[in-house]
Amino acid sequence: MNSALQFKDSPYTTFMYETRVDLGNGIELHVETGGHPEHPPVLLIMGLGAQMLFWPDFFCKSLIDQGYRVIRYDNRDIGLSSKIRHKGPRLNTLKLMGRFALGLENQGAPYNLYDMAEDASLLIDRLGLEKVQVIGASMGGMIAQILAARYPEKVSKLGLLFTSNNQPLLPPPFPKQLFSLIGKPESTTEDGIVNHSIKLFKIIGSPGYVNQLEAMQTARKLYNRSYHPAGVLQQFLAILCTGSLLQLDRHITQPTLVVHGSRDRLLPPGHGKAVAKAIPDAKFELIDGMGHDIPPHFIPYLSGLFAHHFS
Repeated sequence: MNSALQFKDSPYTTFMYETRVDLGNGIELHVETGGHPEHPPVLLIMGLGAQMLFWPDFFCKSLIDQGYRVIRYDNRDIGLSSKIRHKGPRLNTLKLMGRFALGLENQGAPYNLYDMAEDASLLIDRLGLEKVQVIGASMGGMIAQILAARYPEKVSKLGLLFTSNNQPLLPPPFPKQLFSLIGKPESTTEDGIVNHSIKLFKIIGSPGYVNQLEAMQTARKLYNRSYHPAGVLQQFLAILCTGSLLQLDRHITQPTLVVHGSRDRLLPPGHGKAVAKAIPDAKFELIDGMGHDIPPHFIPYLSGLFAHHFS
């Protein structure tokens, strides 16, 4: 581990430590790490508009207890990491979405997922790590695919959770789920944002496993930590301007486990299956009843799956 970095106790959990890492490319990432420094490191990459706290503490602790060192971070443009100010013209999101669905190329976003994978690669270097195991969720899984394909020397094994390779003509997200993710809250007061988040958790989450009280506490904690809707839109544009990862998947050589929930209506299971089919020798696991989230009920099984895959 890079000894020049100053770590302090995480304000959120007793077993994680936080720091800011200057990547040297104009971006600083806010990072938390936990577990024994000598244990094999697992880098967790989160999805669209999701701060690193979307990796539940219980999930991180489960991996730590199984002998791993866990690193979670805020992607650029979200949480406490650097925000990107964009001066360019406004893009027509709906037009980009149409082209994206057909597999046509889009351009003009302030950055794309290749840039975000570069952030992850630089983070591995700055933390003084040689090789990591990676778990990427949703958009984070897209970033993880690029990271594994482009920097094979830095990624030993790959875990992908409810993600996609965005190849053309995959089953589209259900409209309600998609628009809850990129839609605007009714009001921009704290309560308005919190209510919007709770609604989002319910709409994309695992049916019957979303705890209302927990969702409210999480939403409030995230709002008070950072609220930056412009970053969410820019990350969405990054996905649309990256396009299909199908060709790239064929170059992934690391042992890969793809996990998807049977009740995911944001990225239906066909997306995970397409990723597993495209990556040579990848394994696919469908979890019955799980949506596009990581509820406590599924964590012992999920963390066990990944820990076993990495061992």
